[in-house]
Amino acid sequence: MSWVLPLLVLAMIALAAVRMAPRIAIWRAGAPAPVDWAKGLAAVPRRYLVDVHHVVARDPYAARMHAAVAGGLIGASGLALLGLLPPLGASRLFWGVVTLLFLAMLAGTLAVGARRYPVKPKRLSGGAFQILPFLLLAYALGGAILSLSLALNGPAAVSILGAALALGGGLGLAWQTGKGPMRHALTGALHLAAHPRPGRFEGQRETALRPLNLDAPKLGTEEPADFAWNRLLAFDACIQCGRCEAACPAFSAGQPLNPKRLIQDLAAASTPGGNPAYAGSDYPQARPVAGVSGLHRSIISEGAMIHPDTLWSCTTCRACVEECPMMIEHVDAIVDLRRFETLERGAVPAKAEAVLTELRGADEPSGAPLSARGDFAAGLPVPLMRDKGEADVLLWLGTNAFDLRTGRTLRALVELLRAAKIDFAILGAEERDCGDLARRLGDEASFQRLARSNVQTLSQYRFNRILTADPHSLHVLRNEYSAFGGRYDVVHHTGFLDELAETGRLPLRALGPEPVTYHDPCYLGRYNGEVDAPRRLLDRLGLERREMARSGKRSMCCGGGGGAPVTDIAGERRIPDLRMAQAQETGAELVAVACPQCTAMLEGVVGARPDVLDIAELVLRALDTDAGTPNAAAHAKEFA
Repeated sequence: MSWVLPLLVLAMIALAAVRMAPRIAIWRAGAPAPVDWAKGLAAVPRRYLVDVHHVVARDPYAARMHAAVAGGLIGASGLALLGLLPPLGASRLFWGVVTLLFLAMLAGTLAVGARRYPVKPKRLSGGAFQILPFLLLAYALGGAILSLSLALNGPAAVSILGAALALGGGLGLAWQTGKGPMRHALTGALHLAAHPRPGRFEGQRETALRPLNLDAPKLGTEEPADFAWNRLLAFDACIQCGRCEAACPAFSAGQPLNPKRLIQDLAAASTPGGNPAYAGSDYPQARPVAGVSGLHRSIISEGAMIHPDTLWSCTTCRACVEECPMMIEHVDAIVDLRRFETLERGAVPAKAEAVLTELRGADEPSGAPLSARGDFAAGLPVPLMRDKGEADVLLWLGTNAFDLRTGRTLRALVELLRAAKIDFAILGAEERDCGDLARRLGDEASFQRLARSNVQTLSQYRFNRILTADPHSLHVLRNEYSAFGGRYDVVHHTGFLDELAETGRLPLRALGPEPVTYHDPCYLGRYNGEVDAPRRLLDRLGLERREMARSGKRSMCCGGGGGAPVTDIAGERRIPDLRMAQAQETGAELVAVACPQCTAMLEGVVGARPDVLDIAELVLRALDTDAGTPNAAAHAKEFA
């Protein structure tokens, strides 16, 4: 009987290969994408054991369960295959080791079952996933019985029982690689090897969108075949764990977006028949669609797989990406689809189209004249770069400089720069919109035009750093302008002010023990990894800092990114209301923010709520005016 398990493993591999062949053909039909296979395959063990499990470990129960099941399955099956070698197949010690591995798998399998029965968590998918524990149980238990019998020279009847159980479970698992949970087991490893953003495994944030070739015959993604082949592979790597669903602000607010369902629909979009096997949470307020699919059929429309409202509900906050244990890039797929809708179809929500029209004509989404960008200063001396020619720091104001509320933040920042005697200047009317909104709405043509214009303007002046209070501008200038020749040292104002306080150039006094909670902007924390500097500043001010349930790189979006305020897809609730409720749970009297968009969204929450202040405003309040300049004293009083 020593040959049974090895032959079963071979049969499982063969059946899995047959079942996966149609998916492989679909991936091959996708657009070309360069992959360093030698480097990628060599890196799979580390990417799996370190990067994947770093995310999985956020749920300790799931981490232990997954390690036992996956480790036991791979270890026991791989070792059993070696049983075809006569010396090993005849060794009782060898089969004893195989037994231990099957028992480890069995322990993990029982944890899988306990997680789904008697009550399945809402974020987990049902259907074939509810059958999976029984197939795992049959294979693990049968393998353990058979290998133990071989180790102890047990009776034939026991060996036959074990073989029968292992056969049913093993072949069932292999069958599920075609259209079931076990597809993830194979595609996941390939996805890690061929990941479209390999820098994520090398300590890089890797969050910049890649430029679109505007001379291509088709702009953006219309059908599954337009996706790069390794993007199609990525959709199949989804295990439907629902972590993205739980993190998505649009889903929480009852907008018609569920990132888990979206990825499953994108995987199903490549084959006729739609997605009838999906057994997870649907899109909230799901719009009716025809469900028509195919490798060369449109993905987005009421007559296709995914309704446009689903596409436009995304805030591009990357919470889904941050939580995905398989490192799937949901936002990249969404923006690729938006590019086609915007550039080829002109099919964007009406309010967004009006904003894009203003942007194309005035270089500003508000349509405000560029000459008014410096009006926020209202008599406060702010030097212009065209007058100075060079400066140590170029202050990038951002789109929101035209907004009165943002003007208060910028005035506070300027006063702090003056108090610290920083050599700075602004572009004023020469500063065009950075293009963030256009790019996230899919208008890559407008983004590239603005990027090139701004890079050309910046090339005329000399400066060491760009400083901005807008995380969206920071991200674009720091990470996305490099593709157009603009490589800059860009710093957020919280990091810069923290540096000035650390070196003593900004003497600060304690504001007192007032409880405060800090809201992490998505484009500062998740996109650019800056979560410490704002907190250090608040601590320097002597405030009692209280963290929200979701904070740091796992913070919840305010609802203001990705053009969501102008696509304006209605939900059952408002995202900023949800976020403010989380702030109120801390008991804090003040919400500190570090993004003008976040300020606008959170201050728009009606009813009793904590005050909302930018960190620059708080730092100005704490400026030790006895050690500062008379101007600093006057303006600190103004903002108190």
